[in-house]
Amino acid sequence: MLDAHYLVWLVVFLALAFDYINGFHDTANAIATSVSTRAIEPKKAIMMTAALNFLGAMVSTGVAKTIGGDI
Repeated sequence: MLDAHYLVWLVVFLALAFDYINGFHDTANAIATSVSTRAIEPKKAIMMTAALNFLGAMVSTGVAKTIGGDI
């Protein structure tokens, strides 16, 4: 039977994989207009979006609280 330690690592890996896949879809949607109109350089837009996606994941706890308590 799997040890709890391995299950934790599996969940962390799956969460990171989901975030990676979700990130490259949402990032493209978020910066497409700014880059296509040349309001911001692509490299700067990607760096800004990556930083803000990370910040949003670290600061926002609304989903975790809902799943942890209300469901």
